[in-house]
Amino acid sequence: MVETPSENALAREWISKFKSQSIPKSLVELTFSRSSGPGGQNVNKVNTKATLRCTLSSSWIPLWAKDTLKKSPSYASSSQSLLITSTVHRSQAENIQECLSKLHALIMSAATANLVNEPSEEQKKRVQGLQKAEAQHRRMEKERRSATKRSRAKGGWD
Repeated sequence: MVETPSENALAREWISKFKSQSIPKSLVELTFSRSSGPGGQNVNKVNTKATLRCTLSSSWIPLWAKDTLKKSPSYASSSQSLLITSTVHRSQAENIQECLSKLHALIMSAATANLVNEPSEEQKKRVQGLQKAEAQHRRMEKERRSATKRSRAKGGWD
């Protein structure tokens, strides 16, 4: 979890670097199998389905993103890893790239989920104005209620 402004700045720096990079195949475990569904005889003899497995204990995954990744549908709790498959394309290489891009997007969304944006000066002034207006409204309401109770105490309704 990102808590302090310095941690927030470090997290943003990591995200900006990671955004422009792609995940190398050497950091993940890839397995291949035959795709299911229609496609003729090619489906029955070519291993085009790509399955990517990446353990959450990998050092390149940021610590603040791991809790969010554990809540992801791609998380396999039995092996404590992310499991992503692709059967979209007819070639194995394209399915590998699809899996890697899905993993990249998943880690990016998990890494940015816990970041806190610092409010601008304009937003701070607006909030202060709203707080003042709320306090003034509350005070007016209390005075109105007090006047109602005072009028009852005088016994004017006998």
